[in-house]
Amino acid sequence: MKEDFYKHQTQTTPHPLALEVSHAKGSYIYDTEGHAHLDFVAGVSACSLGHCHPRVSQAIKDQVDKYAHVMVYGEYIQEPAVSYTKLLASLLPKNLETTYLVNSGTEAIEGALKLARRATGRTEIFAANHAYHGNTMGSLSVMGYEERKSAFRPLIPDVRFIPFNDNAAIAAITEKTAGVILETIQGGAGFIEPKNNFLTKIRKRCTEVGALLILDEIQPGFGRTGKLFAFEHYNCIPDILVIGKGMAGGMPVGAFVASHKLMQTLQDAPKLGHITTFGGNPIIAAASLATLREITETQLIAETLEKEKLFRTLLQHKLIKEIRGRGLMLALILDHLEVANHLILTAAKEKLILFWLLFEPRAVRISPPLTISNQEITAGCEQIISILDQY
Repeated sequence: MKEDFYKHQTQTTPHPLALEVSHAKGSYIYDTEGHAHLDFVAGVSACSLGHCHPRVSQAIKDQVDKYAHVMVYGEYIQEPAVSYTKLLASLLPKNLETTYLVNSGTEAIEGALKLARRATGRTEIFAANHAYHGNTMGSLSVMGYEERKSAFRPLIPDVRFIPFNDNAAIAAITEKTAGVILETIQGGAGFIEPKNNFLTKIRKRCTEVGALLILDEIQPGFGRTGKLFAFEHYNCIPDILVIGKGMAGGMPVGAFVASHKLMQTLQDAPKLGHITTFGGNPIIAAASLATLREITETQLIAETLEKEKLFRTLLQHKLIKEIRGRGLMLALILDHLEVANHLILTAAKEKLILFWLLFEPRAVRISPPLTISNQEITAGCEQIISILDQY
């Protein structure tokens, strides 16, 4: 199978980890030789309830026996999508009441950028240095890393960048600006949180000049930071909220959420202002609904902050310079990139799954399922310390 993998399936890096997966359950992925690998990554924050969570799996099975795809998005009334968007609206601020369901986070970013331009009649978009919002052309255009973009230029025009957490730079946002797009917590840059009321000040400036604030919660959303959405930590409510990853318990999904009034601008002049065939797929919507109910009807969100404390207590070592992030969105910042590479690759051999971040070479991702147990956290952290001790 490995030979076929390399020959017939496109790779995105020269050296993929190439773990041959048999099945997965809870906090573990099992290889084809029967070995259990403790998962501290959760599909890069996507498997919020672990692998094959019974509530999500049952919702998928129940729905697939009723109907799957029946019509392009937005034409037919399908109960899973309606129930999901209604529940989501009840958990969000009043201005975030209408959801456009799509297939991935990057597609949701595309829709949010289009909505900002369509609703304001302006073209200028501000993003942050070191930002990551996906890899389609619009999302790539608001990525803050030129070395990742240069091979694909020209990208969409009229995009400008400001440093994240630089309050002085906020003044560059003016009446010409359609929207400002920011990750609530910068992911690829190294799990960097907003400081000194940065998001509050961005929110105020956008309101003053009539620009729309887009917050990308694709990674920190759905309980990962100890709130349902990370913006709740920072006294900042966006005009457009972008979500994905942990939204459907590991199924492919994304969405952008705004006021009903804003969303209506995509209905006319032109009609079909944003369209998708498979967005709102009933099976994916059923998985999303089950995931959201499980996260909000249990103590998982509150437990996330307790689990963060456990990680921070156990992961103390001279080679760990800092632990960034919040909740179960954590990044170990190691002494240098060689230590990070050694830790991730050695852990993989020892059947503990860790991973890199996109743009911070010293970082090691820790984003396990929200359902991970204290015993599993302790076992994995002991492995990490042992590996660092042997470096």
